[in-house]
Amino acid sequence: MKGSPTVRAARVYDTPAPGEVRVLVDRVWPRGLSREDAHIGQWCKQVAPSPELRKWYAHDPARFAEFSRRYRAELEDPERAAALQHLRALAQSHVLTLVTASRAVGISQAAVLADVIRGS
Repeated sequence: MKGSPTVRAARVYDTPAPGEVRVLVDRVWPRGLSREDAHIGQWCKQVAPSPELRKWYAHDPARFAEFSRRYRAELEDPERAAALQHLRALAQSHVLTLVTASRAVGISQAAVLADVIRGS
């Protein structure tokens, strides 16, 4: 795959698209979803935001810009940076879908990660 990688963010409960690699980027497993029904190729909890940042953010749309800034800073942590590099490598050869249980995918860590991987 040449050029910008194809990366998208979606809810873990959404129906998978053919040929995509789905990676769960939440720290905890989604409620009410069995592993068989999740259709997840990988679970990359190492790249999830810290519990402190997640609690502070609380998916408040007014805090999204600051959440995004803080989360991008957290992604420089060595363990998170290694996990992010793994996701970048996946995106070079697959259509990568970062999935989350969040109802507001557009203001979730999956959306931030997708932008980071795309180079935005």
